[in-house]
Amino acid sequence: MTIIMDIRDSVRAEVLDYQQLMACLQDYAKPRDRISAFLADGSLVRVRKGLYVFGERYRRTLVSREVLANLIYGPSYISLDYALSIHGLIPERVTEVTCMTAGEKRRFTTPFGVFSYRPLSLHRYAPGIVWAGEGEARYLMASPEKALLDKVWADPRFRPMKQQNFDSYLFADLRVEEDRLAALDHGRIEAIAQAYSSRKVTMLARFLTKRYRRET
Repeated sequence: MTIIMDIRDSVRAEVLDYQQLMACLQDYAKPRDRISAFLADGSLVRVRKGLYVFGERYRRTLVSREVLANLIYGPSYISLDYALSIHGLIPERVTEVTCMTAGEKRRFTTPFGVFSYRPLSLHRYAPGIVWAGEGEARYLMASPEKALLDKVWADPRFRPMKQQNFDSYLFADLRVEEDRLAALDHGRIEAIAQAYSSRKVTMLARFLTKRYRRET
């Protein structure tokens, strides 16, 4: 217990990687065997290969799944349905943490839930990403505008032929909250849409501009 307490005292966050763990164990014999023992007795929990969380008895705060999402696979940021739910754009509570990545399509089932990653090209990746959380629990996430555009772009089921198709998609299919949609920064939506160079994302930006410009 003394060794794991020493590691706990030297690591501020609840999450640590293999390099951090080995650095903490550099003065001890057979560090890999010690890691195996920590996993066996629950002192550490493996999230994925090379990424660990302290066991419940050693945690100082709750483990943030949002922070884990950035660390499990990257570069990545939280977006799509999970971000839409957090931002209050859709009414459903989403349990799978959905992300966009500059890497390959991946999906991880972990002790802390399921994390999925959808690839996005670099020129579409950065616009609209924001920092969320506080202190050691900060993470990258799509702004509400970015999350919505990512969802429309990534959804293979939705292939709009005209702008009117967005009415049924947004309000019947996704069940987007009308007041939250009206409150979005439509200038930001247009800026993000330009980076996408995507027909249906551009159509969405124009649909929103016309709809809410007419109503205000």
